[in-house]
Amino acid sequence: MVRHGTIATMTEPTANAASDGSRRDRRGRRSRRPRRRVSVVGVFGELLVTAGVVVLLFLGWQTWWNSAVLSSQQTSAAAQQSKDWLSFGHEKVTPDPTATPGSTEVPAPPVEKEPKQAEPLAVIYIPRFGSDWKRIVRESVDVESVLNSFDAGVGHYTGTAMPGQVGNFAVAAHDTGYGNAFIDVSKLRIGDPIYIQTPQGFYTYRFRNYEYVQPSAVTVLLPVPREKDVKPTQRLITMTTCNPPYHAQERIAAYGVFDSFQKTPPTAIAKQVGK
Repeated sequence: MVRHGTIATMTEPTANAASDGSRRDRRGRRSRRPRRRVSVVGVFGELLVTAGVVVLLFLGWQTWWNSAVLSSQQTSAAAQQSKDWLSFGHEKVTPDPTATPGSTEVPAPPVEKEPKQAEPLAVIYIPRFGSDWKRIVRESVDVESVLNSFDAGVGHYTGTAMPGQVGNFAVAAHDTGYGNAFIDVSKLRIGDPIYIQTPQGFYTYRFRNYEYVQPSAVTVLLPVPREKDVKPTQRLITMTTCNPPYHAQERIAAYGVFDSFQKTPPTAIAKQVGK
């Protein structure tokens, strides 16, 4: 009994001592764990991630939010320009001096003189882009004063034909950014109307076709697109923009043919003209 009790009495503190030692070992091992070191590579990686997020946020703002704001401003400016021309009344109709009698069945429409740099020459309406879509067309395709402008967005290639004139009335706009004016050019369908308002009245063109070209393909701006030294007999419109959307590897050129001229707003856009 005594021996049993002695053994029992002696083994009890031995177990507790072992337990205490085990806990001390674990604490020691935990305390000896190396602290996490901040490496240069890790900091650089985090900076890159942060920079990437900032760039994405900027692109989102530039492409969507800022463009949405500019689009609204450009639409309002076009509505005001249209209203001003209507309130002053159309100028005296001037025959197209380049028209050849008997060369076309469509009566020769009036043609205005080419305006000065960055001056408004037309308001363009394309129902396919939306029931309220309209933009002011300014002279030249200068980026800052025309294409990136909050009150324009579409520019006329200086030296190309004027609205209604025999030849090629060529215009340009951004597909993305600064109002996204021509982002939907590829959605045009054969026969879609393109309306051009000037102080003289309204010119209707009909979309014919489009093609993808390199940025250097200035031949799409010729009086007869892609054909050098050929005398024009038609009244054409060419709209150019970058392609595909959000990139600029190539250009898309959309072509239309003159259909008619009238001094009053066409029925299809009568409700949105000047509004």
